[in-house]
Amino acid sequence: MSASLSSGNATVAAAAAKPRRKSKMKWWVIGGTALVAVLITLAVVKKRSANVGISVTTEKAVVKTIVQTVTATGKVQPEVEVKINPEVFGEITALPFREGAAVKKGDVIVRIKTDYYQALVDQQTAAVAAARSGAVNSLVQLEKADADLKKYQDLYDRKLVSEFDYITYKTNYDGAKASREASLAQVDEAEGFLKQAKDSLSKTSIYAPMDGTVSSRSSEVGERVQASTEFAGTEIMRVADLSKMEVRVKVNENDIVNVKVSDPVKISIDAYPDRKFTGTVREIAASADNNGAAGSGSSGQASGSVSDEVTNFIVKIRVADKDLTLRPGMSATADIETQTVKNAVAVPIQSVTVRAAGGLTAEQLEEKKAKEMHERSGNDLEVAVDNKVDAQRDREKMERVVFVRDGDKVKLKKVETGIADNSTIEVKSGLKSGEEVVSGTYAAISRLLKDGSKIRVEKPKADVAEAK
Repeated sequence: MSASLSSGNATVAAAAAKPRRKSKMKWWVIGGTALVAVLITLAVVKKRSANVGISVTTEKAVVKTIVQTVTATGKVQPEVEVKINPEVFGEITALPFREGAAVKKGDVIVRIKTDYYQALVDQQTAAVAAARSGAVNSLVQLEKADADLKKYQDLYDRKLVSEFDYITYKTNYDGAKASREASLAQVDEAEGFLKQAKDSLSKTSIYAPMDGTVSSRSSEVGERVQASTEFAGTEIMRVADLSKMEVRVKVNENDIVNVKVSDPVKISIDAYPDRKFTGTVREIAASADNNGAAGSGSSGQASGSVSDEVTNFIVKIRVADKDLTLRPGMSATADIETQTVKNAVAVPIQSVTVRAAGGLTAEQLEEKKAKEMHERSGNDLEVAVDNKVDAQRDREKMERVVFVRDGDKVKLKKVETGIADNSTIEVKSGLKSGEEVVSGTYAAISRLLKDGSKIRVEKPKADVAEAK
């Protein structure tokens, strides 16, 4: 009976396993069918995309005036601003003008305590009197010595006195003469010190050097100031002519070569967002501004290499508008118009790209060169060096081109370009006004498009928004 039970169990297990195997086979068939369907769908989509073409946007070449500009930022400053530093040290006793006050040339704008300098004048006056008294005494001594010498000179000539006596009186005369000259020098010295003391006393009052406005005042009555003869001295205030303002901007070394004196400038000042100012380039620095280097303070040189430094040149722009509301230190942006071309054929800047012979991009050309050289040489280092040299030569041979729409395809055209503004570039030759050029996308222009490529023209996003 146990044997029959075992046989029955085996039959039941076999019967249960058979449907399980059929179930697994069913799922494998379904999965394979789904995968084939996905691959077929992808192939159809790819084929349709190939037939549709590369998605691009286009614009027509137009005739317009192109103005090439160099944009730089800076600060509004007076053309003339004088720093007032005292030439003598001491305590400030008077500052008649506050910041913003108007002054006239010759107005007393600072007074420094005079006690010390008046005492010096009195001391040197006494020294001059003493020196002059000494000079009178030396003159008396010289005249007496001269008379004695003449008397003994006559006696010596007649052999009535000894040579020793004659030499004694001659020596006395020479000494009196030297004493006289020394006393006169002492008078000159004392008078010089007196003049210096009087000059220092006069410098305790500082006068306005010009008509203008007190643009800043950094000291107050009672403060002690250092003379400008001692290091830099203390800056008490600044007097500026606010009727003549300028904008000082930093222009990069790559752009400074295009900037010229008298170039027209359009100026935007942050304090007046709804107003545009005009001006002209007044002055261009002959040497670079070292304050534009990377880093800050004295550690700037140490924190960055030479290649990290930014080289800028200071350009001074005269503001043509006579506006007394402008204040020193206001932030400004200047658009310097360096060149203008009228009636130029213009296309969007992004429409112009570069291609080598055969329509290859720079990247494609480098890859091709690298592959060819690697096939000739297995040395990766040698290939890298040669590829770098060849790539430089090839870049120099690259040509500027645009893609012109020709039905549902594009035609590659070589062009010669000129100046550019913020959005368009001048085409000197190779293209006519009215021709439709590809203006987007960047990937399509720089990498995907070739001569004869099929395209699908789409409306730019701005046009689509307007249509809605």
